[in-house]
Amino acid sequence: MGGGLLVQFGTADFRWWVSDIARQVPYCVHKHQRWRFSSPPPSTQITCHALRASSPASSSVATKATSRDGAVDVLVSQEPKEDVRAAEAVEKRASLTGNAYDFKGATTSLVSGRLTNSKKVTIVRHGLSSWNAESRIQGSSNLSILTDAGEKQAEMCRHALSNLSFDCCFSSPISRAKRSAELIWQEREEPLIFLDSLKEANLYFLEGMKNVDAKREYPELYNAWREDPVNFKVNGIYPVRDLWLTAKEAWKEILVTPGESFLVVTHKSILRALICTALGLAPERFRALDINNGGISTIVFNKQGEAMLQSLNLTSHIYSEHVYY
Repeated sequence: MGGGLLVQFGTADFRWWVSDIARQVPYCVHKHQRWRFSSPPPSTQITCHALRASSPASSSVATKATSRDGAVDVLVSQEPKEDVRAAEAVEKRASLTGNAYDFKGATTSLVSGRLTNSKKVTIVRHGLSSWNAESRIQGSSNLSILTDAGEKQAEMCRHALSNLSFDCCFSSPISRAKRSAELIWQEREEPLIFLDSLKEANLYFLEGMKNVDAKREYPELYNAWREDPVNFKVNGIYPVRDLWLTAKEAWKEILVTPGESFLVVTHKSILRALICTALGLAPERFRALDINNGGISTIVFNKQGEAMLQSLNLTSHIYSEHVYY
């Protein structure tokens, strides 16, 4: 068993890694546990730290153990803390929902290692912009600004999210998304962070053209953008393929940030790429999703960095005073 620890719960055995400094064990929700080692511990009195499975975090519950003949009797000196209770609640819900909450290994991880905690990411598309209203191709242009209607949509999003707490907000620095984020985030004290990886796709000389004009002047190019976006090529670049790379970089930046709940404000194309990359979908699925101005989507990530889509393009708050909980 080497440096391993065999923890006995009735007939079930679980092995956990043990350091020379601390004995790392699961939640320690039981008052007493009995451990056995391949060789007796070095001392008869051991100070143990009960940690959540992978994180040497502040949620430790101090325990003491007495060794005798290679067996260790453990007394838990405190009740589990709130994050432990929360983890137990998730497990309980999983048993009631056919393990809908237990999706380890079911999707593609977006991180190379484990996260310190699960994450919830709420993604909002910016409000109606001037070029949305004029049916112009926007891309990464900073010339399309938020309209009065778009500002009202952002304010509706702020109201709809008012009962939710976030550790920080990430936004595209492009004006229409930046202004939306500022309106949604106003009166909150947590950081508002602008990420270049949340910028919209660069569509080069097509940007600013009305859709009807682009279709008439560049029919093959425009049809590729609309009908075969993964093979759409402009100025020697494949914008949609690049979006997938950019979205993965954005996820890395977001998921390594300390905290449990984040707000993201961005654009439709990169938003599509964010959701698809989170779910392991290829660029060919680019137009499988549609997101309205002010639409809200939610994705949760487990500690393995695997995603579960909880909601997509919620818009009831745009047409009512609806508030999400």
